[in-house]
Amino acid sequence: MKFVDLASIRVEAGKGGAGCLGFRREKFIPDGGPDGGDGGDGGHVYFRGQEGLNTLSEFRFNRLFRAKNGRPGSGQNKRGKSALHLTVEMPLGTKVFDLETDEMIGEIMRHNQTLLVAKGGFHGLGNTRFKSSINRAPRKTTPGTPGEAREIGLELNIMADIGLLGMPNAGKSSLIRQISSARPKVADYPFTTLQPSLGVVSLGGEHLVIADIPGLIENASAGAGLGFEFLRHLSRAKALLHIVDILPADGSEAAENYFIIEKELAKYDKNFADKPRFLAINKIDLLVEKDREKIVKKFLKTIAYKGNVFTISALSGLGCKDLTYKLFEWMKTTND
Repeated sequence: MKFVDLASIRVEAGKGGAGCLGFRREKFIPDGGPDGGDGGDGGHVYFRGQEGLNTLSEFRFNRLFRAKNGRPGSGQNKRGKSALHLTVEMPLGTKVFDLETDEMIGEIMRHNQTLLVAKGGFHGLGNTRFKSSINRAPRKTTPGTPGEAREIGLELNIMADIGLLGMPNAGKSSLIRQISSARPKVADYPFTTLQPSLGVVSLGGEHLVIADIPGLIENASAGAGLGFEFLRHLSRAKALLHIVDILPADGSEAAENYFIIEKELAKYDKNFADKPRFLAINKIDLLVEKDREKIVKKFLKTIAYKGNVFTISALSGLGCKDLTYKLFEWMKTTND
């Protein structure tokens, strides 16, 4: 199953209403002058940023968004009613492209930010508009102009405070279940997570958004496994939390798995090295308690890691509360 972070839709703005061909018809005035009113303008199509939306999945089946047409004008110089504009809500972080020209129309970054993507047609003119000194009874009107129609490409980079990364089955989904209200699928086999999901962690009225990214494998930056498309979701995260399984069930080495991930990140985007980093050594409960400290020290020495380190069990919750508090402390410091 592929995460729908790319979508294509069609938007059609409304057509302008036609102008009216009309003449006054009043008692004792058999040949009244023109009184045909203008039509109404067609509706625009806008995109609007909406907090709480995390994916483009709704556009998988609903691909056509059409604004209403303006109403035609009528006699007695009555103008047709202009159509209401159509507003389509988008997740924050959505880039919007014109697929026919490859032009980037804009990017939705803020809640309630609006972006005009298709302009409604201009209203038609009634025959009153064409009255002149030499043409007292014009029969000319104009139709409304068509609204813009566009094939739109959407690209979403998940916006998160913390991006989780690690090998398949490292325990990322278990951790996000443990510390947030999210309930991603968890099972004991690789690639349980087939699409990124967001977990929102609450503490004292503050919120921390964590993105659970599908497990990476060697050569992911070249498209192997679930592909490099998932790496782009880490690009907007303010910090990265690397989850390492200290006792991999497949017989691999924890340090080797750590280096595979770091190598793939560097190949995909060197800027990842500048992001704040945290390291969580997971499944610590599988180690004999008296040997834990020695094994962890050996691991850290092997990878030459000197940053923020946490020993946890995402399944049992061991160490997860401390990790959560530290992430919030970092977030508060960053925002201040």
